[in-house]
Amino acid sequence: MRSRRLSCILLPVLAGLAAVGCTPPHEDLQQWMAEQRRQTLPKVTPISEPTRYVPLAYSQQTLADPFSNERLTQALRRDGPASTGAALIASEQNRRREPLESYPLDAMTMVGSMERGGQRVALVRVGGLLHQVRVGNYLGPNYGRVTAITEGELSLREIVQDAASEWIERRAALQLQENTK
Repeated sequence: MRSRRLSCILLPVLAGLAAVGCTPPHEDLQQWMAEQRRQTLPKVTPISEPTRYVPLAYSQQTLADPFSNERLTQALRRDGPASTGAALIASEQNRRREPLESYPLDAMTMVGSMERGGQRVALVRVGGLLHQVRVGNYLGPNYGRVTAITEGELSLREIVQDAASEWIERRAALQLQENTK
């Protein structure tokens, strides 16, 4: 038993010594590498001079305040979508509100979907009750209209106000939540 333990320790040590002793010296390779290092010169391209920054003088009397709400509103109107916000919200305010519009989207959970009458129907849980939702139904307080239903997602188009108090469209979705009770 003791000789076996001794051989387990001694065998790897002897194998390591044999491997080190068998490697021939590589002096010629070392000399070639040193010569290559001496001959190789790095090619560094010089960095161009930085451009000088010239600050713009600001005078309150001659220029408008760049941080005013009026300038922000003008910029948002100029860069915003072509459709007017009033037209987006007008038709939504004249229709009868649906029951699921009184709940926020984060209180709703999509728990499944199914085919019914050739049309996909999403199953949405709100406050412990299960509701069937179809394309065209409304969800959430932001005039969210269901635009598409897939096996794993319910897509909505919402109408919300932006920073300039303009009505704009945005996309939202409810993802399928598995193992919810």
